[in-house]
Amino acid sequence: MRSIDAPNHVTGQSLYLDDLPISERTLHAAVVDSPVARGKLTSVDLKAAKGAPGVIAILTAGDIPGQNQIGGIIADEPLFAESEVHFCGQPIAIVLAETEAEARHAVKLVELDIKPEQPVIDPREARARGELIIAPRTFALGDTSSAFDTCKYIFEGRADTGGQEHLYIETQGAYAVPMENGHLRISSSTQGPTAVQRTAAKVLGIPMHLIEVDVTRLGGGFGGKEDQATPWAVMAALAAQHLKRPVKLVLHRMDDMRMTGKRHPYSSDFKIGIDEDFRIVAFEAEYYQNAGAAADLSPAVLERTLFHATNSYYIPNFKGTAYCCRTNLPPNTAFRGFGGPQGMFVIEAAIAKAAIELGVPASKIQEANLLRDNDEFPFGQISRQTNGRRTWKLAEQRYDTAQLELEVESYNGENAASKKGFARMPICFGISFTKTQMNHARALVHIYQDGSVGVSTGAVEMGQGVNTKMVAVAAETLSIHPDRIKLETTNTTRVANTSPSAASATADLNGKALEKACLALKKRLHNEFKGIEIVNEIAYRNGRKTKLKWEEIIDTAFINRVCLSETAHYSTPAINFDPREEKGHPFAYHVFGTALISVTVDCIRGTYEFDYVKLVHDFGNSFCEQIDIGQIEGGLVQGLGWMTMEEVVYDELGQLRSNALSTYKIPDIYSAPKIVEIEPLGREGSKLAIKKSKAVGEPPLMYGLGGFFAIQNAIRAFNPNYDAKFKAPMTPERVLLSLYENR
Repeated sequence: MRSIDAPNHVTGQSLYLDDLPISERTLHAAVVDSPVARGKLTSVDLKAAKGAPGVIAILTAGDIPGQNQIGGIIADEPLFAESEVHFCGQPIAIVLAETEAEARHAVKLVELDIKPEQPVIDPREARARGELIIAPRTFALGDTSSAFDTCKYIFEGRADTGGQEHLYIETQGAYAVPMENGHLRISSSTQGPTAVQRTAAKVLGIPMHLIEVDVTRLGGGFGGKEDQATPWAVMAALAAQHLKRPVKLVLHRMDDMRMTGKRHPYSSDFKIGIDEDFRIVAFEAEYYQNAGAAADLSPAVLERTLFHATNSYYIPNFKGTAYCCRTNLPPNTAFRGFGGPQGMFVIEAAIAKAAIELGVPASKIQEANLLRDNDEFPFGQISRQTNGRRTWKLAEQRYDTAQLELEVESYNGENAASKKGFARMPICFGISFTKTQMNHARALVHIYQDGSVGVSTGAVEMGQGVNTKMVAVAAETLSIHPDRIKLETTNTTRVANTSPSAASATADLNGKALEKACLALKKRLHNEFKGIEIVNEIAYRNGRKTKLKWEEIIDTAFINRVCLSETAHYSTPAINFDPREEKGHPFAYHVFGTALISVTVDCIRGTYEFDYVKLVHDFGNSFCEQIDIGQIEGGLVQGLGWMTMEEVVYDELGQLRSNALSTYKIPDIYSAPKIVEIEPLGREGSKLAIKKSKAVGEPPLMYGLGGFFAIQNAIRAFNPNYDAKFKAPMTPERVLLSLYENR
């Protein structure tokens, strides 16, 4: 199965939001936002802006007919600021003009009177002030207080991870068109069409059925359009409702970077206790999450941090407490991994700290503690189909780990001005929305009378290849050629009440619903034609090939008034979680893997190159291997970027300083590993994975964590006196300082 989108992508024919045809009377919108991170908004003078050329209207909070509220988990985020501002970039008003240039010019004429107050930027300071969005949450297993008394070695430390800009190629945007009878049609660059529909209805004060949200595809999302696509769509809808004209709002890149939230920065403290066999007896951690100025998805991200706090390891005594800290930054949001990598970094930092102090490779501690079947996670789920040790062993065999380590040692002995570092990175990532009620999906399938097929699901294509996977599911289940199938846009009128395309669960949930609908149609045809089976578009009866072909089957079924449409609902069975007890079985299954990473550090300049990443990944039974490998490569490089070069910088006033691609660096082709080798584990996937092909969107990002520890090992090879600090990203500047610290 090849990508169905690739031909249009490479020929420029794929449609994104900014490519959609617009009506003649379309207005263009630009957003007035706060230049201050925290303060009292005393007045907004619109006179000069309203008189600017082309300006039709300027809307503020006072023009909202419903609720001035877009908060999802917690109602703490206004669409437009009223009396206070809480972050630089917070929307205050929206300007509507005949052209985009006129709208953007008028924004500069709006006069804001804001009395600034000292912002809070650091999550530890927010915690000290009691600025928490939700109460602290704690996951626990065993008894750490007594377990530490039995440990031979105890180590403590701190681990910090920075933010990360999503930098999707397509910025946030929406196009709202008023229809008849008060109906609005919104085209939105969103991962969550239902969230846009629900929130727009709330703000506009109308029922959800009057709003239709349609998504063709996104030019990237990475979680940044799960929740944060919503306000821009709602603003466009509000203006369209007021002015009875179509409204288009597309953010410029620097506006997008300034106004939107990032991956959550975390600052954490850890304590790890180990016995003489390098087994982790006890582990405690406190996680200070920088949520930004409003909840957004932070409480859910924080929860997933706790779910992944022990990564691939069984730790019999664990206690993790996480604080959701309110600061004066743009509300931070979902990002590939959704809090998981922040938690995993802390346990890996603790292991690295212990290894350094004990004078052993970190791999000694890692391997000794890898999960086995029937081990218990801190949240109560029992580990099944536990493939972590299998990927570790296969990586050793496939890539000859001993030889790789010998090559690094030999290189370092022969070179003074450059050093290599080597690290292993095992991963274990849970698949499902951890909010149980979000694990459901629907699909709608029409077989047309000529035998062609239309498919609608709640899955949003954002470059991850879910369109191709949905076509593959329908083609395989109906046993017809993929060219017969058209995948429709994601639309809230055709498929309602969808969960966002997120949590690596999109293909599983929507694919299972689609498979269920196709199986129902297949059974209907089987019964109508008295037991035929369709194989590659040919009918078989009692195992013998007939002359009846797909088109004839469908035409006859239509003449006989057989229903050729089907809708199906799927909800993941057996999963549950009780947040009161912090225990349950929240994940359908886990994805495992092991990466081997080598880096060469230039010890004069502080720069580095990744020599290779060789990994064994737990695909299950991949049915779109081309797409899955692409996802692994992309996730890996994105993870390496977060760990090494992507540094989000806010100053003490809450102003974003890394606000353009000249100051915020993402990996390019020269930053990617010179060699990436991917070996499938070759084990059957979970039956809860579509076609037993395990989810592959988020887990590979975690391999990038190993890049940080490989660089640290190279630094220590050059400078044995280096006091290891677990602060990411490990930029060339930090590397250079570390190379000569205490030397």
